[in-house]
Amino acid sequence: MKQVLQNISNGETKLEEVPNPILQEGHVLIRTINSVISPGSEKMLVSFGKANLLNKARQQPDRVNQVLQKVRTDGLSATLSTVRSKLDTPFPLGYSNAGIVEESRSTNYRKGDRVVSNGFHAEFVSVPANLVAKIPDTVDMESASFTTIGAIALQSIRIANPTLGESVAVIGLGLVGLLAVQILKANGCRVLGIDLDKTRLNIAQNYGVSTIDISGNVNPSEVVEDLTRGIGLDGVIIAASTSSNDPIDLAASICRKRGRIVLVGTSGLQISRDAFYKKELSFQVSCSYGPGRYDDQYELHGHDYPVGFVRWTEQRNFQAFLDLLSAGNVETSSLISHRFSIEESVSAYETVMSDSSSLGVVLNYGANDGRPQKSVVSVPNNLDSRSSSTSKNPKVSFIGAGNYAKSFLIPSFIENKAILHGITSRSGFNSSHLASKFGFKFSAPDTETLFADASTDIAVIATRHDTHAEYICDALSRNLHVFVEKPLAISKSQLNQIIDVYEGLPEEKVPILTVGFNRRFSPHARTIKRLLDTTDVRKSFVMTVNAGEAPADSWIHDKEVGGGRVIGEVCHFIDLLRYLSGYRIVDYDAVIMDSLTRDTLSVTLKFLDGSIGTIHYFSNGHKDVPKERLEIFCGSKILFLDNFRKLTGFGWKGFKKQNLRKQDKGQFACVKELMQSVQQSTQPPISIPELIEVTEVSIEIQSLC
Repeated sequence: MKQVLQNISNGETKLEEVPNPILQEGHVLIRTINSVISPGSEKMLVSFGKANLLNKARQQPDRVNQVLQKVRTDGLSATLSTVRSKLDTPFPLGYSNAGIVEESRSTNYRKGDRVVSNGFHAEFVSVPANLVAKIPDTVDMESASFTTIGAIALQSIRIANPTLGESVAVIGLGLVGLLAVQILKANGCRVLGIDLDKTRLNIAQNYGVSTIDISGNVNPSEVVEDLTRGIGLDGVIIAASTSSNDPIDLAASICRKRGRIVLVGTSGLQISRDAFYKKELSFQVSCSYGPGRYDDQYELHGHDYPVGFVRWTEQRNFQAFLDLLSAGNVETSSLISHRFSIEESVSAYETVMSDSSSLGVVLNYGANDGRPQKSVVSVPNNLDSRSSSTSKNPKVSFIGAGNYAKSFLIPSFIENKAILHGITSRSGFNSSHLASKFGFKFSAPDTETLFADASTDIAVIATRHDTHAEYICDALSRNLHVFVEKPLAISKSQLNQIIDVYEGLPEEKVPILTVGFNRRFSPHARTIKRLLDTTDVRKSFVMTVNAGEAPADSWIHDKEVGGGRVIGEVCHFIDLLRYLSGYRIVDYDAVIMDSLTRDTLSVTLKFLDGSIGTIHYFSNGHKDVPKERLEIFCGSKILFLDNFRKLTGFGWKGFKKQNLRKQDKGQFACVKELMQSVQQSTQPPISIPELIEVTEVSIEIQSLC
């Protein structure tokens, strides 16, 4: 299918051929008929992409601080790699879409329904059901495609809470502003539109609202004085897009005492305390389409807010705007400045960037009546030379195309001379981008298509944790070798499912299964293991992890998706200590600090030989301190490992230190050992009993949290 994507590093907008999105549970697959380019927010995104690194940094000072902190803790090389990876990620454009349901995994929608959504500019979009609404029969597709933008305007008005007869101004008559003045009129308000663009002012006047052209010599306060009989405005909605403080200063000057100011656009926020203090003005920022925005439980998992407590959610705002269209209280035809076909989308964005008169730019997708096909997107295979691979080397296919796959896993397989075969991901556009970037033969819409040609030797699974077990079992049943980024599984039932499939494989040819427990393969871990193996005394391990805070609503905390931070992250360190001790874990416990996320804890391990280990996994530390430190005490000797960059020994004959120029957590070496095991038909890099043991312990400790 065709989709509009932006390159964040240089701002280039492209129409790409990408695999169709995977329809997830609770989602709706929509065939797009129309979508609308919003000149405000989308122009801002493209402008950011076109900015050089210095200007990008100026626009996002918080991100600059994060980069500097990472340089201090992880080193320049690792930081540059992360920054380049972020900038190289394609960004899907668009958020106001109308189309027809092709397939539904929600009971609220069925094939053939005419719907709106916040879907991208793409021929097919997969959207959570709570971000979809049915189009009334009396509303045409083109008008309906403005719904998401209309909901943004509507939500700002709900926050302003105007009542019948009140006077409200809208500063900034762009797409959101012109929709807002119509909704305010429908609400029985006296409306004032303020802008400096005469064309937009004329459109507002045609809606029957008063206007002020601030490009002239008009005194806004005098106009407001006459309009409101000397009272002042009851409310002001700022829908402008500027870094200047002028809109908020103007709003304060024309509001009545205790008036309400709502920001739905962007503006400087240097508020004059004196103006707000004397009038006791209230100020609030409107968040997108309404309650539910950025709440994964609402948007992704379909948990609606009770209407008795939250009357207007995102979806209900969609429905309300569609009702306004159906009743004729809002119209969009006067807002359309340009129409383009999806094939002309690049020209459409050029128009938005260069033509200041552009307003609503509508993309048309033609008939496109066919059912979405599970098409494979072939990639010109001109990059294989980067891996110096031969036809005898294993062919590798990837399930998942996230940042870790892009930054570490794929480059590691390339360096180890793997043949990059196919790749698939949930979104489609990410896998297509990485296929082109790294030289995969093709990108596929799903795993069934990915493995259809039976050419894959190694399946690499780099998806969210809850999907690992299913993909592992599928790949093993196809007799494929499997590399899965940790964890192996997030529940006992998933682990038992993997064990059953593995044990049921034919004995004459059992594929290799390994997990990306890369730290045990790092140069420092190998040195530590070599030193510890020279002594048979019991060891004491103290692993301290300055993990940092993960937001309470992060998917990693979701027991059904991420499994929790112990299963998802602490498992790395359980495996590392298991490897270094060389003995089975016979006992374990955990002490957890009470908190919402319960991810500050100390884990204790006891090994068969009597050695002990403690893992301090803390989310409440300071980000300027390096993330990982390991201390080992044994036989009057000590080893200190600092963030996988410096290893220092005390009391070890012939060893004092091992310093690396850059951090190395063993990702490359981990892949190298897998490749050698596959090519030479030797034992897997980590034994199956150890993988099961570490996973079982991680699951048990997580159950204590």
